[in-house]
Amino acid sequence: MLKILVATRNQHKLAEIREIFQIANLQLVAADEIAGLPEDVVEDAATFEGNALKKARELCQASGLLTMADDSGLEVDALGLAPGVCSARYAGEGCDHAANNAKLLRELEGVANRRARFRCVIALCAPDGREWTLDGSCEGTILHQPRGGGGFGYDPLFAPEGYPQSFAELDAAVKNSMSHRGIALRKAALQWAAIFKDYGV
Repeated sequence: MLKILVATRNQHKLAEIREIFQIANLQLVAADEIAGLPEDVVEDAATFEGNALKKARELCQASGLLTMADDSGLEVDALGLAPGVCSARYAGEGCDHAANNAKLLRELEGVANRRARFRCVIALCAPDGREWTLDGSCEGTILHQPRGGGGFGYDPLFAPEGYPQSFAELDAAVKNSMSHRGIALRKAALQWAAIFKDYGV
C-alpha cells in the first residue's frame, strides 16, 4: 500500500481528493494524521504553482512521503488577475468570505468586463527531489450581487460559463464536475498513475 500525504488539514478537501483518487493500493492521508509535521506552511509565493510546490516540498521533506498539495483562487481580468494568490485574504488578514466578496464588488463597481476564472494548481513532490505540477481552471463571470446559499468563498458571485446560476446555487455534484480543483485532480489521477506505479502501485 503506497501512502501519499495530502498537504491539508481540511477533511472536506481530503474527502474530495479521495473520491477522485480511487486507485488500488493507494492510501491518502492528511497532514494531521502524521505526527511531527509543521503546523502551517507560509504561502508567500507569487503564483499558485509556487505556493503548491512550497507546501508539498516542505511536508515531503518533513515526512519522507510522496506529498500532494494545491493552491487555488480567483482571477478577475479587469483587476489584473487579482485577487489571485491573495484570494483568501483579499480584504485583509483575518477577514471572512463576506468581506472578500464585498471588496470584490466594490472594485468592480461600474466595470463592464466581469470575466473571471477559478484556477487551481496541484503539486506532487517525491522524497528523491522530483516534482510535478498540473493545473485546472473554470471560466465564468462575476455577478453584480451574491446569489445562493451553497459553496463557500467567492461561489455566490461566480457564474460558470454557460450557466445563469452562481456556483453557490448549483448542485454540489454539478459544481464539482466543472470546478477548477476537480479538473486538476482528475488530470492528476490519470497523468500521475505512472509515477505511482514506480512506487509499486
